[in-house]
Amino acid sequence: MNQELLQHQPRQLWQHFENLNAVPRPSKHESQVIEFMKQFGIGLGLKTIVDAVGNVIIRKPATPGMENRVGVVLQGHLDMVHQKNANTSFDFSSQGIQSWIDQGWLKAKGTTLGADNGVGVASIMAVLAATDIKHGPLEGLFTIDEETGMTGAFKLQPGQLQGQILLNTDTEDEGELCIGCAGGIDTNVELKYDQINPRPGLAGKISVTGLRGGHSGCEIHLGRGNANKIMNRLLWSFAEQELQIAMIDGGSLRNAIPRESFAIVVIDTHREPAFRQQLQILTETIRAELAATEPDLKIQWEPGAMPPQVMDQQSQQNLLNAIYAAPNGVLRMSDQVAGLVETSTSLARVHVEHGKALVQFLTRSSVETAKQDLANMISATFELAGAAVVHAGAYPGWKPNADSKILALMQQIYQDIFGHGPKVNAVHAGLECGIIGSHYAGMDMISFGPTIKNPHSPDEKCEIASVEKYWRFLLATLERVPVSK
Repeated sequence: MNQELLQHQPRQLWQHFENLNAVPRPSKHESQVIEFMKQFGIGLGLKTIVDAVGNVIIRKPATPGMENRVGVVLQGHLDMVHQKNANTSFDFSSQGIQSWIDQGWLKAKGTTLGADNGVGVASIMAVLAATDIKHGPLEGLFTIDEETGMTGAFKLQPGQLQGQILLNTDTEDEGELCIGCAGGIDTNVELKYDQINPRPGLAGKISVTGLRGGHSGCEIHLGRGNANKIMNRLLWSFAEQELQIAMIDGGSLRNAIPRESFAIVVIDTHREPAFRQQLQILTETIRAELAATEPDLKIQWEPGAMPPQVMDQQSQQNLLNAIYAAPNGVLRMSDQVAGLVETSTSLARVHVEHGKALVQFLTRSSVETAKQDLANMISATFELAGAAVVHAGAYPGWKPNADSKILALMQQIYQDIFGHGPKVNAVHAGLECGIIGSHYAGMDMISFGPTIKNPHSPDEKCEIASVEKYWRFLLATLERVPVSK
């Protein structure tokens, strides 16, 4: 428990955040946090429902005099991205996140912090537990598996929620109201290859480390390096030296920009001097290209034991060519919203071992046809290489509603509290609002939250002062929700 954090306001929110962060909650493995949230609601004496997929709904009656207000659903997701630095020893299945404060920012020690979406979830918990906050009828909706498929939102059944307004707590810039988001689709590539005995030579490991990574939606436009693309560039460049690949392991999560990649290879012994020289030149070239965005990039070579088998040369060439040709990053900016990415893709994962190469992309777009077109482009690239390609996990975007009544109200409330209006924007990340809206037509939705930087990476941090502002704004919004007609 971070005692220093508990000295900051709002104390009740931070207490719930620390309690939540003590519970392991990776996507697809949320049984512990589902039980935690269930017992939280029951302990408050509130109506608590766990649906068939694991979403938790906690209902709280209106405070006296507020019974006639429009019902509000406060929504956040229970799972978090589990990622750590390679040199950090940490067991996400049993250890709680260890937070610390650095010059006004809350961080974690070598791991993701869980502020995405833990701070939002903690704020909902604080509202549900409070006895001194004015509000109308409330429902806390805690969804599961948002980070790896939005399963909870997809499986949410019509008729489970009673509220007409949904406040999603999963955006990451305080002072911004989000009214739309991109849709997404996963592209999964599988290329089977023959394993052959390596030719005599020198074996070793190439490492690409030190990249910043981050959220492949929110931060895809920042020009950060992709470890999978960098590694492939290196391996492709050594093809003329008859390099043999035994293993590649790059990236870890479908929705995070890859920060690290490792490859075990075999080179001809007599070509080692040329290999080392070329690796040095490529390292200096890539570091120069990414000097502003990736100052800590490291590319290293370390001799090692000879692997028992390597890829057959034709499959290796096909794979390296396909990854080299595959798109990555921002493809198009929005014509409708200045500065907003319309369409992008992230080469999230590359794993080559034991006769099978797996490659994964997450493609996002606020234009449904552009999303599918880009996914088809990736398919065509890898099918030319002889790979099998499957698209999965598609989810819709959230179309902005400029006539939203809750938007107009929250703009006025923010102006009244802070003396200036909030920004109104859409995001390139995926939010559950579009999916929930497909189950509850006509629900008025806004997404907002405190300032969180570098989510989905061990550099994740949350600005403590922004959480207090977010909390004040949330409470004022609940108090001023309109009367139901």
